[in-house]
Amino acid sequence: MPVTCALIPRFRLIAAIEAASNGFPLPSLRAPSHQTRPAALAPEPGAAQLIGEVSPVAEKFGLRAGMRMGEALSRCPELALIAPDPERAERSWEEALRRLEGIGAEVESDRAGEAFFEAGGLEGLYGGIEGVLRSTRDELGASTRLGVGPSRFCAYVAAGTSGGIVPDGGAREFLDPLPVSLLCGRLGGDEEADDLPNELERLGISTLGRLAGLPRDAVADRFGRLGLRALRLARGADDPLRPRRARERIGVELELPEAATGQQLERALELLIARLLAHRGRRGRTLRALRLSARLAAGGGWRRQVALRRASADPARLADALLPHLSLLPAPAASLRLEAAALGPETGEQLSLAGPDEQRRRRIAEAVRQTRSAAGADSVLRVLEVDPESRVPERREVLMPYPEGE
Repeated sequence: MPVTCALIPRFRLIAAIEAASNGFPLPSLRAPSHQTRPAALAPEPGAAQLIGEVSPVAEKFGLRAGMRMGEALSRCPELALIAPDPERAERSWEEALRRLEGIGAEVESDRAGEAFFEAGGLEGLYGGIEGVLRSTRDELGASTRLGVGPSRFCAYVAAGTSGGIVPDGGAREFLDPLPVSLLCGRLGGDEEADDLPNELERLGISTLGRLAGLPRDAVADRFGRLGLRALRLARGADDPLRPRRARERIGVELELPEAATGQQLERALELLIARLLAHRGRRGRTLRALRLSARLAAGGGWRRQVALRRASADPARLADALLPHLSLLPAPAASLRLEAAALGPETGEQLSLAGPDEQRRRRIAEAVRQTRSAAGADSVLRVLEVDPESRVPERREVLMPYPEGE
């Protein structure tokens, strides 16, 4: 069944430029400031020192996504490095994916700016593959590049280059003359995977055809698992699509005072956890994975996803899992956001020999739940001391949702 790729070039770079311009709209990189000056996404904090998406002007200097930053700056010393804002890009792309799902597409998307879906089930609704592509472009905009191929990688390359349709059985012929740098970002998310195309180029393997012609044993011996993955893609093979499940986004956000650090950040995180547990959309379910993100005061963004060893709704356990990540913030944050990335089953009470204090806490928790169900999530609050030495009254104490377990 053919795979369709919907690709919006430089989507993450455009989102980062919008964030750097304080939210003023920049619908494309044809703005005057980027016609004459090359730009590229800087590496994310703590990630490999490889540049991200590049502007059309930067491409003229031979720059491409996944290139080492030292090599990029040597080729183009005037390169403007834009701080990435992955949270902003993901929010904008989520809206685009919902529009795409509105036409009936079962979408797989692991990064902002690109989506994959099988078009076979939609051809009858829209009058063939051309009708599916036309409906996709109507939903995502005229700047969207579309490609169709027998595999995910083949469709992605078709969307990024010719923008055409690769017939079944024609993947190898289509991919052979293309540069091996197209594998950047296709092999995984770690530093070794991102740098493998650069290493292949240094060894003289400059095209996908040259890579596809190498013996499998030799590739496995030299490059291991990543090499075999690259070899499969170069030969036109790929894993089947994994469409995402529709889910409700449950998240809370908090604006921070200037230069919030140390205890203030910890208190802010405690407040976010309480608000997330009191969120109406959680409906008593536990949390399996959390996504902590920040908008940095100097520009750009930061994020970390934390998977819990066991699904839980215990504020203390969630804080223990998230607090160590606050120390990884590369710069002061202007806002913090906490989102439920995966939900678990509802919490239940086990029968136990509880003492009077435990019974009292349970009665209070039940009273809090009933009050919130009748009057709303903000009907039961408590005072949290944040910065008792501050001269600003609003920064000394804040109101936070009363935890149900107390």
